Amino acid sequence: MCLLDMLEGYDVVAVHLNHNWRGEESLREAMVCENFCKTRGIKFYTETLSDDVPHNETCAREARYNFFKRCAEKFNSNVVFTAHNYDDNAETVLYRIIKGTGISGLQGIAEHRDIFYRPLLKTTRAQIEKYCRERGLKPNNDSSNEDTKYKRNLIRKKLLPLMREINPKVTDALNSLSQIACEDNPEKLKIRELLIEHNIDYDRKKIDEIYEFINENKNSKSGKTMSLTKDLWLFVSDKCTDIITKCEKSCAEIHIRDCGEYEFDNFVFSIRPFEGEIKFPCDKEFKALVNLEKIDFTLRYRKDGDIIQPLGTHGTQKLKKYLNEKKVPNHKKDAIILLCSGSEVLWASGLGINDKIKVTDKPTHIIELRGKL
Repeated sequence: MCLLDMLEGYDVVAVHLNHNWRGEESLREAMVCENFCKTRGIKFYTETLSDDVPHNETCAREARYNFFKRCAEKFNSNVVFTAHNYDDNAETVLYRIIKGTGISGLQGIAEHRDIFYRPLLKTTRAQIEKYCRERGLKPNNDSSNEDTKYKRNLIRKKLLPLMREINPKVTDALNSLSQIACEDNPEKLKIRELLIEHNIDYDRKKIDEIYEFINENKNSKSGKTMSLTKDLWLFVSDKCTDIITKCEKSCAEIHIRDCGEYEFDNFVFSIRPFEGEIKFPCDKEFKALVNLEKIDFTLRYRKDGDIIQPLGTHGTQKLKKYLNEKKVPNHKKDAIILLCSGSEVLWASGLGINDKIKVTDKPTHIIELRGKL
C-alpha cells in the first residue's frame, strides 16, 4: 500500500493474489485492497489460488511470481514492482546463511531482475510504517506473520531480536554482507539468477555442482545437459549456458504441392515464383532462392534416416551429421523445420539448402519461413 501510494500519478495496475490460506480473513484483505484502489481510481485485479496448491512458502512464492508474470502479459507491461524492503533482505540473507547457500545465496534479494523491480529495497520497515501513519494509510495486517511455524517469521520474531543483543545494527550488517557478496563471484551469481528466474530451489551444494558442470562442458561444441528438476535441464555449450524444458517431439507435417502460404505450428511457410533481380544470397537465414522443377514436398520436423546434400558438396550425408557440423545444440534439433522430398531434406530452415536445388542461372522460386503475426 505504501508503494502504491508512492506511485500515485503513474498509470499502474494493482494486482493482488489471495493465497487462500486464511479463509474469511484473506477475502476481507482482498476487499480492503480493492476498495483502496477504487478510492484512488487505480485499476485492480485479483485471483485466488486453488486449494490444490500446497500451503508452504516455496509453493506460495512460485505461484505468486507465476501470477505476476501472467498479469504483466495480461496488462501488456514489462515492469512489475514489488515492495520488498531493507528488513526483508536481511531476513533473506540470514535464512540463506542458516541453509548454507554460500556466497551466491548471501547476495539476497535483487533490486532488479528480469521484469521485477524493488524500489523499496533500501527502505526499512520502520520507515515504511512511519510513511503509512503520516499518509493515513491502513494496510492489511496478515495474522500469519505472527505464526513462527513459518521459517521467515521465526527469523523475524525470534532470531533477529536475539542477534540484536550482540549487534544492535545486525540488519545493517546483513545488508552490508549482501552487498559485498553481490560484488563477488560473478559466475556463480549468473547461476543463481538462472535458478531464481525458473523458480528452482537451490543451496550451496547445487550451485557448486552446476558451477563444476559448466566448467567441465563450456567448450563442448554440441553441448551437454544436466537435470535440474523433473522437467528442466541445464544446457551448456561453447556458445551458451541456459535452462531448457523437456519438449515432446512433434510429428506435425503438411504437403506442399503449389505456390502459396501454409500455416505450420506457429509459423507461416511461403513459396512463390521468383520475379525480378536477386537482392540477397541464395541461402540466408529463413529465406532462400531456389531452383525447382516441380512443387511436391513435405514440411515437417526431422525423422530417423533423414539425409541431405549440403550446398557445394557431392553426395548425401546423414542429417544428424549435418546438424552437428552446423553446431546445432541437441535440444534444438527437433525444432528445426525442414522442407523434404521423402527422406531427403531440401532445406533446413535457418541453416542451408540442398545442393540439388541451388541456383545455377536464375532462381525459379523464393521460399521463406516466418512467425505468425
